[in-house]
Amino acid sequence: PAMAHHFFSTLLQGIIEKAEENNYLVIVLKSNNYELEKIHIRRLLKQKVDGIFLSLADNSYDIDHIEEIWKSDTVLIQYDRVSKIAQSSKVVINDREAASQAVQHLIDRGKRKIAHFRGGLLPQVAIDRFIGYRKTLEKNGIEFRPDYVYICEKGNEPQGYDAAQKLLMQHPDIDGIFAHTDMTALGAIRYLKQQKISIPEKVGVVGFSNWEVSALMSPSLTTIDQPGKKMGKVIFSQFLKDLKTLKAKEKIEFKTKVIKTKLIQRQSS
Repeated sequence: PAMAHHFFSTLLQGIIEKAEENNYLVIVLKSNNYELEKIHIRRLLKQKVDGIFLSLADNSYDIDHIEEIWKSDTVLIQYDRVSKIAQSSKVVINDREAASQAVQHLIDRGKRKIAHFRGGLLPQVAIDRFIGYRKTLEKNGIEFRPDYVYICEKGNEPQGYDAAQKLLMQHPDIDGIFAHTDMTALGAIRYLKQQKISIPEKVGVVGFSNWEVSALMSPSLTTIDQPGKKMGKVIFSQFLKDLKTLKAKEKIEFKTKVIKTKLIQRQSS
């Protein structure tokens, strides 16, 4: 995984359930950066594992290490943070569509000056969520403003707090925030509450992933539900299909499975 959080933990539950049904052992390795990701993949290939389920690190910039998997008798399934040019089966959500749903929700509630706390410049999920944000503004006749976009590369709560502080200093008339992750959104909410800015009356906030803490906050966080457990089960099922094809010495027909998301409306919007 690129980072461990609620989405990954539920995804892992789905993988483990399917693995136990089929008598497989699951090894979990955390890859916070590109160099560590390469080391982990080489270690796994030396162990001759049957499959590698890979969510790219945020700073992965080429696919040479993925080519090493292709050359071995190991099935690769990419999920969540994927390389579109790397050939493998993939299990993803439609990040552009999900982001569009989040931004449209804010617009439908009368918000017109909507900021985006985005991920880094490299991860495809961050790119797609940004594109979904921008296109939805334009579709509704709202001017896209680059100065309303703040990079929160780590996607954590402190970065959301800091971004909200900068945003309100530079644009005190902002009325909506779409955050790349729930934790970034929660950081923004913490700052807004400290400044006694009413949520959602003055500023509406929408996050992404539906972490457990999102429902427990005050105000509770409107978010996009990313169904991790279902994704985990689909990942493992696709692995079994690709492995069967590989063992039969036939060419794998790579599949991209797109898992549906939905907006969970709560108090922050």
